[in-house]
Amino acid sequence: MLDQNCNFTPLKHKLKEQLTDITGHLTKVIVHLDDNSSCLLGELHMVRTKFMEAESISSTYYLNCFLFPFTSKYQEIARSIYHLAQKKRGALIVIQREDQLDSLMTPGIPLSAEITSPLLESIFVPGSPLHDGAVLVRKDMIISAANVLPLTSKTYGDRKLGTRHRAAIGLSEMCDALVLVVSEETGKTSFCLKGTLYPLSISSP
Repeated sequence: MLDQNCNFTPLKHKLKEQLTDITGHLTKVIVHLDDNSSCLLGELHMVRTKFMEAESISSTYYLNCFLFPFTSKYQEIARSIYHLAQKKRGALIVIQREDQLDSLMTPGIPLSAEITSPLLESIFVPGSPLHDGAVLVRKDMIISAANVLPLTSKTYGDRKLGTRHRAAIGLSEMCDALVLVVSEETGKTSFCLKGTLYPLSISSP
């Protein structure tokens, strides 16, 4: 699934350093496991924190790798997702890749504007006439906003998915588009490929 030409070396180095640090903390936990006088809760909390940081680095790495063959504005997109998540502003961003999407969605309002983080964020301001729907990105341009996507018919047991997540899954089941989602209820971010939703944790830009 990952583009073989992807190379974000600084992120790779950072992730390796983080995983090495985690290994050191885990080794310390194992060594002191039989020491009744040693409290391991603090060390385990540190390991948990380090794992969360590693997940954030890994998510940023993979998102950039999935985006960079199709847009040079991947950093602007990642920055906008981070800010929207911080503000708990719901968002739905479709990145067109190889497949044509015109016949798969109900068209919204044409924009034809170059991608910038402030512009993307302004589209999803609550109450904005464009915020309710999906933004379509093609290469380095925001093609349109307020597009309506097909909803998935899948069910996930007791797990309840909001309309944005169902729309992200629904479109990605039909094409190779990458769809980014921000939940307005939780601020959590995800990306969807080939009908599968992946958690995304973007570190501060």
